[in-house]
Amino acid sequence: MEVSKHKHKIPEKIYAELEKRGFAKLRPCQVKSIDAGLFDDKNLLVCTPTASGKTLVAELAFLNAILHDKGKAVYVVPLKALASEKFKTFKKDYPTIKIAISSGDIDSADSFLERYDLIITTSEKFDSLIRHKAAWLKQVKTVIIDEVHLLNDPGRGPTLEVLITILRSLLKNLQLIALSATIGNPKELAEWLKAELVIDDWRPVRLDKGVYLDGEVEFE
Repeated sequence: MEVSKHKHKIPEKIYAELEKRGFAKLRPCQVKSIDAGLFDDKNLLVCTPTASGKTLVAELAFLNAILHDKGKAVYVVPLKALASEKFKTFKKDYPTIKIAISSGDIDSADSFLERYDLIITTSEKFDSLIRHKAAWLKQVKTVIIDEVHLLNDPGRGPTLEVLITILRSLLKNLQLIALSATIGNPKELAEWLKAELVIDDWRPVRLDKGVYLDGEVEFE
């Protein structure tokens, strides 16, 4: 779907970033997210297959928070390695945005984060930052939760659930963007998050299911 056809729905500075990055088309989940209120500060739960374009939805959300609303954005991931990967990618793709990573000592308030627009962190570290009452938290406009299905994980789930609950209480005008490829109960989760549900089954490569036996695969 041509980006130009949706220009009237995309803030000018963000549209300019898309042009700079060379995006000529939007994928289905990206169009659905825009139509669901991505740029109108709506909470979104985006449940689409791997490689379907969820990361760009997150990027559009943090660009909106930073460039249009003049606030901060926090990108929450489950693992330090993933935080490092996102940090390197976004630093390369958005050189004019001040981006920081915070995934280390959970006993530190990391006051240096005050100077940055996009903060990439883990749920455990973000929970620690909130409990340290970091002064910059009041400037946060958008929080992106990647792999939100980990709410069901016995290890990380409770921390993530408490984190989301505290955030919604602490930041009354917060926009929450939750992403996942595998959610068993998307409608119930969207209701709990007070979010618009974005579901799509488009994927860049067709997925075929089959059974392998004795050197042969029988497809359904």
